[in-house]
Amino acid sequence: MVELEKFENANYLTVAEVATAMRVSKMTVYRLVHSGELPAVRFGRSYRVPEKAVQEYLIADQHAPGTPPPPSPDS
Repeated sequence: MVELEKFENANYLTVAEVATAMRVSKMTVYRLVHSGELPAVRFGRSYRVPEKAVQEYLIADQHAPGTPPPPSPDS
């Protein structure tokens, strides 16, 4: 049996909402989901992505090697 407490406060986003939040195309989100880089749950023919997973992905992406640092406020 699934523990319902884990899902009561979960907030799921559609692929379109994730794409808007990440400022990428929906196809990019689908690629991330299919590659396993972004966890998702399938509901019928569509996917839903936990909001927390999107936040964690964006934070991890900021700290990835090769990512340029954000501009300093003095620039």
